[in-house]
Amino acid sequence: MRTTHLGINGPEVGVIGLGCMGMSYAYDMNAERDDETSVSVIRGAVELGSTLIDTADVYGPYTNEELVGRALKDGYRERVVLSTKVGLEISNEAPAAGTMPGLKKDGRPEHIRASIDASLRRLGTDHVDLYILHRVDPEVPLEDSWGAMAQAVTDGKARAIGLSEASVEQIELAQSVHPVTAVQSELSLWTRDRLSDVVPYCEEHGMAFLPFSPLGRGFLTGRFTSFDQLPADDMRRKLPRFQQENIKANLAIVQRVHDVAEGVGATPAQVALAWVVAQGRRVIPIPGTKTPKYLRENVAAGDLILSDEDLAMLNNAPQPEGARY
Repeated sequence: MRTTHLGINGPEVGVIGLGCMGMSYAYDMNAERDDETSVSVIRGAVELGSTLIDTADVYGPYTNEELVGRALKDGYRERVVLSTKVGLEISNEAPAAGTMPGLKKDGRPEHIRASIDASLRRLGTDHVDLYILHRVDPEVPLEDSWGAMAQAVTDGKARAIGLSEASVEQIELAQSVHPVTAVQSELSLWTRDRLSDVVPYCEEHGMAFLPFSPLGRGFLTGRFTSFDQLPADDMRRKLPRFQQENIKANLAIVQRVHDVAEGVGATPAQVALAWVVAQGRRVIPIPGTKTPKYLRENVAAGDLILSDEDLAMLNNAPQPEGARY
């Protein structure tokens, strides 16, 4: 796979990483987990050059970090750039803006300091390569949260730190306290908001941009054409874009991806991922999968170069109907 760097001075990684959330959390939540297959997918990603591995303490909660830690034994840990996140907790409260259902923000310094130690224990490592503040907590000054994140670097528990779903103003404030290596936000053909501000800011300042849900939570692959196709326990049933009236309208985006895929001899998933990679030199999507088949499909997208004409067709795809959360 082609490679890039995690920030201007960061380690080399494949242009497509692996998001591990879905192996333990959010999608098909009550379905039987196949941890053995998930371990093989993580290790297979490393073998194929997809070396940025992303998890978070809240996934599970906690069980996803344990799964990733298990997969990275036997010499795999030294071959990956390992990222985990802190700052969200399971909650029955109504979710805040920009947060998935069932979660609340917690950016207190004492929470961050305790959480890094717990994450390292679950991951079975003495440091992570990237520690990300999962969401900025509006109840805690960002300087305080970011100072605790920076302390993890000082203590040798993290090589670098980053932000998730942050604005340019928040990134600038954090940067004044300690360097921001990477910013993680949603980016796909049905979530293009950050292309006007955060993505160019990261490009200008040498930061990596890590798109999560680059396949539109699976929608851009063409797998779902109806709300009723979503598993009964699936988190996507709570998201506006997956409601039936919006799904019908959003299929126009999927059709555009399909049309380009037919022209270049690739799958819709590969085209959707290649479009994301094309958005910047250090844009590194982290699609999630639980199966070896889709892992190989996603990884192959790292070597798909779309023409200017193909990119223009995709850029002109309709905007989505429905909010993200």
